[in-house]
Amino acid sequence: MESTIQLFDTTLRDGTQGEGVSLSVEDKLKIAKKLDELGIHYIEGGWPGSNSKDIEFFNRVQELHLKHAKIAAFGSTRRKESLAEQDANLLKIVDSGAQVASIFGKSWDFHVHTAIQTTLEENLAMVSDSVAFLKRSGLEVLYLGEHFFDGYKSNPEYALQTIAAAQAAGADAIVLCDTNGGSLPDEVYSIVSAVKEHIHITIGIHAHNDCDLGVANTLAAVKAGATHVQGTFNGYGERCGNANLSSIIPNLQIKLGYSCVTEQQLMTLTPTARYISEIANMSMPVSQPYVGMAAFAHKGGIHVSAILKDATTYEHIIPEKVGNKQRVLVSELAGQSNLMSKALELGIDLDQSNKAREVIQKIKELEHEGFQFEGADASLELLLREAMGTIEESFTVESFKILVEKASDRGNITEAIVRIKVQDQLILTAGEGNGPVNALDNALRKALLPYYPDIMNVHLTDYKVRVLDEQGATAAKVRVLVESTDANNAWSTVGVSSNVIEASWLALVDSIRYALIGKQPIESLNAERERLGLVNH
Repeated sequence: MESTIQLFDTTLRDGTQGEGVSLSVEDKLKIAKKLDELGIHYIEGGWPGSNSKDIEFFNRVQELHLKHAKIAAFGSTRRKESLAEQDANLLKIVDSGAQVASIFGKSWDFHVHTAIQTTLEENLAMVSDSVAFLKRSGLEVLYLGEHFFDGYKSNPEYALQTIAAAQAAGADAIVLCDTNGGSLPDEVYSIVSAVKEHIHITIGIHAHNDCDLGVANTLAAVKAGATHVQGTFNGYGERCGNANLSSIIPNLQIKLGYSCVTEQQLMTLTPTARYISEIANMSMPVSQPYVGMAAFAHKGGIHVSAILKDATTYEHIIPEKVGNKQRVLVSELAGQSNLMSKALELGIDLDQSNKAREVIQKIKELEHEGFQFEGADASLELLLREAMGTIEESFTVESFKILVEKASDRGNITEAIVRIKVQDQLILTAGEGNGPVNALDNALRKALLPYYPDIMNVHLTDYKVRVLDEQGATAAKVRVLVESTDANNAWSTVGVSSNVIEASWLALVDSIRYALIGKQPIESLNAERERLGLVNH
């Protein structure tokens, strides 16, 4: 029978201590809802005694009516030489409305003497009094032994006394923290095994990633007997971050056979991780295991040839199990297998003879100029369709012009004029924007809207510029990557030029061309309806 693991997410508290991570109350509520849908058992909302934002979160999170997760409030043991019943921090936890109290105390004798400057005996009383008070207040109590592994290596007898005091006071679980992130997996396994001989309630692990071992140390602790796992999504956290739940969950469930979430919930892991990165406004590393864009991406021709026969040759799990998907990258390193696989994925019947070789040669020439199709699937699809003669152009570009004016009374004014042709109609349109790219985008949309009303649903979501030859200074060639979306899909296009506006225009036009694949202009549709007698005069 498989063992069940309790998942404790601290993205909303420990994760926000990471550099560059800042979450509003609305952000935290959105993430909490998404974590609950994934099946996370505990969500730590913050430290209610530290700031007004966390207090508001605890007040509003109750409105979400979460189905799976319990909300935990974080705090510390009482202050030295005081009463738990009068400790402001502990009272804030009780008043927060949280179901669970997650409190930390000192396990390392060095910290007791140096950080809080009290006696070892008083520290034990602080642990015991705090846990007992919170239990009397009706809360589930998780006691976090801060710096436990360092404390155990320094003074194992005292470190064990601290968690024994928490157990005796009624704690529901003891969580062992590798707060400095400096322990190794064999040390973690050995220490957790030793703790298990003395602690008879749930044992948890809270690892940091300062040696890039947060996930490995968590797995080692579980194999030694821990059944409660703490971490953050995408590994957010102070310094080098916390143990990454995006990797821990599939490693425990798929690799080691533990039960964390349902199979259906596991299939939402990748969307959840990416959703959290978007809310946090943090770029997710493309190579992040399991959930990254490149986690199941294949570029080398030999690799692609093999996965076409059997994906197991170069994939350690089925990507869909964690909500990800296999990707075949097409580049100057690609062989014919890459292109055939990509065409098949896009529903394009690319024969294996001259057409495939011609397209590969074209891609190599373009990439030599600076184009990159690995992250621009829409531009690649347009290229393939052009090669096969299966694309009917929705519009063609005649010319464009940019005017930039610096006015003392109105500030910067940018105007774009575009000349395009839809069927036999020549359209000249102007549009303003807060910069050249925005003005071009507005002018192009304005020209196309009467013929393609669906263009209103297309939005630009990201715009990246990369200088390809820095030594060229202001004349350097640049690559522009544009990401767009509509109500149903998302896609990326690329443009390259020594003129950043032209590179942007090329990527922008490809984005609109891709959005209009298969669509007919209204004038054509009206003419066809009239021919069939479907138009009332």
